[in-house]
Amino acid sequence: MAAAAAAASPATGVSYPSTTRKALLPTLRVSRKFKVAAAVSADPAPAFQSVTAFAPATVANLGPGFDFLGCAVADASLSLGDTVTATLDPTLPPGTVAIADVTSPSRPHLAARLSRDPLRNCAGIAALAALRALGVRSHAVSLALAKGLPLGSGLGSSAASAAAAAKAVDALFGSHLHGDDLVLAGLESEKAVSGFHADNIAPAILGGFVLVRSYDPFHLIPLPCPPALRLHFVLVTPDFEAPTSKMRAALPKHVAIKHHVRNSSQAAALVAAVLQGDATVIGSAMSSDGIVEPTRAPLIPGMAAVKAAALGAGALGCTISGAGPTAVAVIEGEEKGEEIARSMIDAFWSAGNLKATATIAQLDRAGARVISTSTLS
Repeated sequence: MAAAAAAASPATGVSYPSTTRKALLPTLRVSRKFKVAAAVSADPAPAFQSVTAFAPATVANLGPGFDFLGCAVADASLSLGDTVTATLDPTLPPGTVAIADVTSPSRPHLAARLSRDPLRNCAGIAALAALRALGVRSHAVSLALAKGLPLGSGLGSSAASAAAAAKAVDALFGSHLHGDDLVLAGLESEKAVSGFHADNIAPAILGGFVLVRSYDPFHLIPLPCPPALRLHFVLVTPDFEAPTSKMRAALPKHVAIKHHVRNSSQAAALVAAVLQGDATVIGSAMSSDGIVEPTRAPLIPGMAAVKAAALGAGALGCTISGAGPTAVAVIEGEEKGEEIARSMIDAFWSAGNLKATATIAQLDRAGARVISTSTLS
């Protein structure tokens, strides 16, 4: 969402032209000209007057899984994520969306940076895509976005807004969309503001660990891990923004075959460890990226020292969350969480001269969900 940030402007209704789906979602061909087609042929009637949905933060890449692995994380209070309320709005032209309100309870200054133009706001773009996928033609929707995630943090801020909006709009009209439809609606938003990759939006919608196998055809593989696995994440975010565009520009243009082989084996090990519930291997695989992390870490002051501090304090693994600057350490259980968090915060200050805050989160297996509704009046 950082790429779409702008001074607030008056709420504006915007609609997309309708399109016709030519194939079912499992064989949907996705390209960089991708648009979400209608998934529901009829014009569905509203099921509620308003719906509020929450979508969690996400950790993309997970070390060696650049652009194809990610997981959802949340805390018990659901403050680690974004919330969107979608409300039927008869004052708008049918088939349109308006951004009625943007707030950021924990970061009041953030709200002014986010546009109220639906075409320049992650929630607005995803909501419009969801309306089109639903085939809504007789009603309009206004959105209220409450940002719980900072911009440019590496925690899937744009994806959380998009996921919550798509979920809320779908529920408003009776929850007709499949999970893949919702991911595609959110992916249209991601494409507009941070790039064509689903490793944040897929887990934000579906929850848990998700493997993005391909885009053409579009194929996501949820990776269920044993319920007994007590996986926790220590998320330490420094007072420093790392725009996705800048961090992507730093990526190497060529990769040695030996590095490719090693990263591939570590990514495969990570997938196997998730399925088997092996926290130790999950951590060691996350720490073993030899391609992306070495080029991005120098752009985040103190990152190398933070990783060393996390591992020294007992973390099973540590890497950059998404494009950064958040550092993520993985632990089994939360007993060592506070100690590891303090070590990482101290390292950001001593090695990078950056203040930082920490959150201890757990794997969020639910993904985007409805948290409240109001009946039709």
